[in-house]
Amino acid sequence: MATLLWILAVILVIAGVFAIVRKQLLWGIVLIIVGLLVGPGGVSVFNV
Repeated sequence: MATLLWILAVILVIAGVFAIVRKQLLWGIVLIIVGLLVGPGGVSVFNV
C-alpha cells in the first residue's frame, strides 16, 4: 500500500510541475500539495 501511495504522490507532483510549466499556476500548486499530503513521506491522509 505504501508503494502505491508513493507512486500516486510522484505522479501528482509531476503533473503539478507540468501544470505550472503550462502557465496553470494555481492548479499546479494544488496538485503538488495534494501529492505531498498523499505520499508516505508527508502527512498521509490515509494514516490519520
